[in-house]
Amino acid sequence: MAILRFRVYWEEDDQTYRDIEIEGHQTFLDFHKCIVKAFEFDGKHAASFYVSSDKWDYGMEFNSEVLVNKKGAPTLSMLKTPVSAMISVPDQKFMYVYNPEKKWVFQVELTNVAKDSTYKREYPFILRSEGIAPAQYGIKGVNPDKLMEVEEKYDLGAVDIDGFGDEGEETTSEESESDDNQAEDDAQAFVE
Repeated sequence: MAILRFRVYWEEDDQTYRDIEIEGHQTFLDFHKCIVKAFEFDGKHAASFYVSSDKWDYGMEFNSEVLVNKKGAPTLSMLKTPVSAMISVPDQKFMYVYNPEKKWVFQVELTNVAKDSTYKREYPFILRSEGIAPAQYGIKGVNPDKLMEVEEKYDLGAVDIDGFGDEGEETTSEESESDDNQAEDDAQAFVE
C-alpha cells in the first residue's frame, strides 16, 4: 500500500509544521485525528479539509461532521473518503481548518509518495515536528489572569500622554555623568 507523506504547516507561522505519513487507504478522518494529536489540540471541535490549488484556495470540502455546504449539498465525509482518492497531482495541496469558530488554519502539502513502508510503523505516523504548536486555548502553560498580574507588577514607569512610558529613553550627558559619579561613590562605600 502506498505511503503518503504530507507537511502540515500552521498558516500563521510556516516555521511550525509537522510531517505526517499516512497509508493511502486511510481516511481523512484518520488524517484529521493525527493532525489534532500532532498540534496538541483536544479534538473536541469540528474540522474540514479542502482540496486546494497552488494558490491555497478552498475547493471541495471534507468535513468531520455531516454538514451542508454553501451550495446546499451535503459535504463529503472524512469518515468515508480515503486520502489517496483525492491525490491528483504529485504535490497535491489541501487546506485544513480546525474549529471553524476559532478558525485554526493549516496548509497541507503532499511531499512524498512511497510504494510501501520499509519500517514497521502504525499509521498515520508523525515523522517530524518543528516549531511550537499554537496554544488552542490562550498561551501554552500560562494562565492569562496571572500574565496580567505580572505585567502590572513590572510596569516600569508612568505612561505619557502618547501611550508610551519613559523607559529606554536616552539620557543627557549631565545625567549620565551624575549616574557614573553615583556608581563610583557606591562602589567606594562598599569597599570601605
